[in-house]
Amino acid sequence: MIEIHHLNESRSRRITWMLEELGEPYEVISYQRDARTRLAPPELMAIHPLGKAPVLRDKDELVIESGAIIEYLVRQYGKGRFAPAMGTADYNRYMQFLHYAEGSAMLPLMLKLYVGRLGDAGAPLHPRIESELQNHLGYLDRELNQRDYFVGNSLTGADVQLSFVAQVALRGAGRDAYPNLGRFVDLIEARPAYQRAIAQSGA
Repeated sequence: MIEIHHLNESRSRRITWMLEELGEPYEVISYQRDARTRLAPPELMAIHPLGKAPVLRDKDELVIESGAIIEYLVRQYGKGRFAPAMGTADYNRYMQFLHYAEGSAMLPLMLKLYVGRLGDAGAPLHPRIESELQNHLGYLDRELNQRDYFVGNSLTGADVQLSFVAQVALRGAGRDAYPNLGRFVDLIEARPAYQRAIAQSGA
């Protein structure tokens, strides 16, 4: 059975949701961060030396990085679903958004989180961070004009990968700022597979 190694306060939900969409059985193995250092415990470090999550184990395969995990799952178990056909313009768009989520969109979100912990010392960085957030979230919101999903007319792995960015954006900025992202989040969170993933593990 597929194993998902999950660290609390990490972004594993996308992977359990993808597995529910695919209809593949899986087991979630959970780890807790050290309350003082916020680092992963030695048990997860033994699975992934960097102590990052999610990590997928499928038979003899160990896959890290959520974008690579989603690519692997869609390729192995998708049966033509959740990704456009290779060699098409939609496939190029799919790959761009799949990797944009962690490659670019998460950076200003993480900077806001970490710089916010600096208190007054981080104040000079706040305007630049907010500008970058508005830039990226505005871009994503515009990409959803007159469409439900980021690629084509149905859910793909790129939507799954971008879901965390959209959800965090709404919590921070509110729905009025990014109405298309709000509509997207409502759509994905209403999916039965998404709700099963929450009920299964909360991850």
